[in-house]
Amino acid sequence: MKRYSAFAVAREAFSHHQGWERAWRSPEPKRRYQVIVIGAGGHGLATAYYLARNHGVTDVAVLEKGWLGGGNTGRNTTIIRSNYLQPESTAIYQLAHGLYEDLSQTLNFNIMFSPRGVLMLAQTEHELRAWKRTAHANRLAGIESELVGVERIKGLCPIINTEGPRYPVLGGLWQPRGGTARHDAVAWGYARAASGLGVDIIQQCEVTGIDVGEGGVSGVQTSRGAIACARLAIVVAGNSGVLAEMAGFRLPIESVPLQALVSEPIKPCLDIVVMANTVHGYMSQSDKGELVIGGGSDGYNAYTQRGSFQHVEETVRALCETFPIISRLKMLRQWGGIVDMTGDRSPIIGRTPVEGIFINCGWGTGGFKSIPGSGWAMAATLAKGEPDELAAPFSLDRFTEGRMIDESVAAAVAH
Repeated sequence: MKRYSAFAVAREAFSHHQGWERAWRSPEPKRRYQVIVIGAGGHGLATAYYLARNHGVTDVAVLEKGWLGGGNTGRNTTIIRSNYLQPESTAIYQLAHGLYEDLSQTLNFNIMFSPRGVLMLAQTEHELRAWKRTAHANRLAGIESELVGVERIKGLCPIINTEGPRYPVLGGLWQPRGGTARHDAVAWGYARAASGLGVDIIQQCEVTGIDVGEGGVSGVQTSRGAIACARLAIVVAGNSGVLAEMAGFRLPIESVPLQALVSEPIKPCLDIVVMANTVHGYMSQSDKGELVIGGGSDGYNAYTQRGSFQHVEETVRALCETFPIISRLKMLRQWGGIVDMTGDRSPIIGRTPVEGIFINCGWGTGGFKSIPGSGWAMAATLAKGEPDELAAPFSLDRFTEGRMIDESVAAAVAH
């Protein structure tokens, strides 16, 4: 695998850029692998990469029914932060945040990480108390996060209206090292690095069945034939329940569409990420000038990637009061992603009732920001056959044992 650099660009310019190789291989699937990872989104590709890099397990196939990164990874709004509430959550999100900061150098692929800062508004007294609690928890966890007042918020975001009649701004939680990254680039970078280490990434390969016997999993049935494996990882976000049913067990998750849209491009006016959980809206500005806007999740279970106009209308109405400057903008496009929500708004990582099958799901609205930490923990779990210290609290058993990791406040509906 050729290394990307300014010198490589200059060298290829002399040959009219005819010497570039494919970013990742597209091999035919083998009949058997040591590990199969279902899902070539950010989490699945990160799992395969860290399996190969950290644990030397390269006999791995990543199966994707569509195209690489075509699910939630390509449909999210790219926010990265780690200021969660519970110690178990802050550990994995802080690891992910730290890995994101030098991921471009690690993968030799520019993920366009932008630590512009994330501001989470408090627009009710209840929310202000919640952010105070989170700020104290973050300080104990060593996370750079602080509670800020209205005057500081106005300085960070001059276009904001802090005196809205319905949604006044009372304060906020500020994480200066939070930010964004290019979602597609994260998937492409992990795919290229994993492929370079020997992992097979197989697109257009839908899993139609899972072979389970008395000894546990033995392989999968796909649209490209049967493939055997010793261990199977299900990393498919909103479709986790569908794959679990194929394997013969159920998951305590619900799949719902989550809204997002972008405006027409305008001149730079917003250089941070602003989240308003009270009204289920958040906003940042892309490098192309579009305002990237996210809304709430639909109130019903579904697998659609269209979303509903009801939530778009509610989100835009609220954001226009908070940011009057955007009221005359035109919407460029709108879409939905399928998020898998657990009751405590925390993920599931670890073993399943079927021997040899491992699951990584339930990230809800926090999937993109957790990709490096999630892949790191899942890779260790697959390599050892047991959850490591990072993943152990998020086991499936916690729902029967009553060990909830309640992140309903810190996760909210926005990211």
